[in-house]
Amino acid sequence: MTTLRVIIDQMISPVPGGVGRYAEELTRALIDTAPGDAVVEGFVSASPEPDYERIARRLPGLGALHKSALARRELSAAWQLGFTALPGRGFIHAMSPLAPLARHDRVENPDTQVAVTIHDVVPWTHPETLTPRGVSWHKSMIRRAHRYADAVVVPTHAVAAELDELLGFGDRIRVIGGAVGTALVLPEDPEARAAELDLPERYLLAVGTLEPRKGLEPLIRALGTGAAGELPLLVVGPAGWGDVDVASVAEDAGLPEGRVRALGRLDDEDLALVMSRAEVFVFPSLAEGFGLPVLEAMHFGVPVIHSDAPAVAEVAADAGLAVALEPGEGYPGRLAAAIRGVLEDDALRARLGVQGRDRARAFSWRDSAERVWQLHAEL
Repeated sequence: MTTLRVIIDQMISPVPGGVGRYAEELTRALIDTAPGDAVVEGFVSASPEPDYERIARRLPGLGALHKSALARRELSAAWQLGFTALPGRGFIHAMSPLAPLARHDRVENPDTQVAVTIHDVVPWTHPETLTPRGVSWHKSMIRRAHRYADAVVVPTHAVAAELDELLGFGDRIRVIGGAVGTALVLPEDPEARAAELDLPERYLLAVGTLEPRKGLEPLIRALGTGAAGELPLLVVGPAGWGDVDVASVAEDAGLPEGRVRALGRLDDEDLALVMSRAEVFVFPSLAEGFGLPVLEAMHFGVPVIHSDAPAVAEVAADAGLAVALEPGEGYPGRLAAAIRGVLEDDALRARLGVQGRDRARAFSWRDSAERVWQLHAEL
């Protein structure tokens, strides 16, 4: 019997974000695609009982859920220092740099093999967009992965190239991306739910944790130029670090009260509804490892405008309208021009919608899971 132990702590993080969604979707697909002689088990930090129950509901078929005696912060510190004991036996697949990394011999002891997922290299390329503690921890854990991981999974070739240039992982790198969430489906009565959410008839949409890296400030300043007329901007995502207050930024940009609305974190059905009804989806992020919301919007046929951050451009291919990040001082103006161009061109909107649907279909969680199983088989 082969056991794959998956570190899924991001599922119960206070701000799960894209990594939390990635961990849940990929683990569910790993369970569904497991070979006949294999079982998938989970591992999380010490958490309240409702968190464990939520994992059990969302991951039916999970062989076991191992629970650390340490809470998330203490577990992160312990693994950073090399204290890496993990319950059970079997391969380890970490959904982020949070991984039990130490010296081991997978040739003599095959059960000790460890694969680590590194979603981006933002700690090196854009450290100003993270907290100092976040930069230090991520750099430390990625360096531990360089020393001890048997394989490193990254979501795009852009991240693979950047990571290899920084640390030289060589042939240990595997590119395995994400896909649109399986639970991203419309509610039974979309019109009634739209009324409950007080959704405008037409609006722009942005999705992402409210933090500096997501580029919400230049997007809001772009609206201040009159690019979208009086069309409102809805922003979906939990509060992050950095005190990004969309209302204050909107006021500074000269926008009237209510023109920009932060909806907070939405469940999958509400997110699907809000995405599907958007006039244009804008993803202005300054740096990403993948950019899952781009694919999610494309899935619904919504025209997408995005930054030319390398990983985002790779995921979108030619199915979205890319806007150059540099030079930075002109970024809001370029966003404004792109928004205006898409809103005023019916043919362009239609073309982006069709191309986006095709692009989103190129990614699947099942394919990603099968490639993870193949990776561990090769190790």
